[in-house]
Amino acid sequence: MEQILILLGSIVMIGSIIWWFFAKPVDDAVDAISDGKLQTINITVSGGYSPNRIVLRQGVPAKLIFTRQDASSCFEEVVLPDFGVKAKLPVDIDYEINIQPDTAGNYHYTCGMHMFSGEIIVK
Repeated sequence: MEQILILLGSIVMIGSIIWWFFAKPVDDAVDAISDGKLQTINITVSGGYSPNRIVLRQGVPAKLIFTRQDASSCFEEVVLPDFGVKAKLPVDIDYEINIQPDTAGNYHYTCGMHMFSGEIIVK
C-alpha cells in the first residue's frame, strides 16, 4: 500500500511540474502607455512578473518600471538579454530600465536564476 501511495504522489508531482513549465495558461498582453515619444509600463515583481507579457510599439523608446515587492534572492536581478540589460532590483523601490525596441518580435526577460520570465512583444 505504501508503494502505491508513493507512486501516485510521484505521478502527481511530475504532472504538476510539466503543467507549470509547459501548459500553464498564458496571461493577456498589456500595452504600454505611450505619448508618441516615450512608452511606459509598470511591472510588479512579486512571485513572478505582473504583467508578464507587455506590448511595445516598434521604434518608440520604452521605460520599463520594475517594482520588486518580493525579497527572495531569485528576483534580485532582471535580465533582458536581447537589449543587453542585466540589473539589480532594489526591494520596494521603483527601478527604471530604458530600452529602444527597434525591431519587431518577441523578446524574453528573466530573473537572475532564469526561473521566472516575462515577454516583450514589439509590434
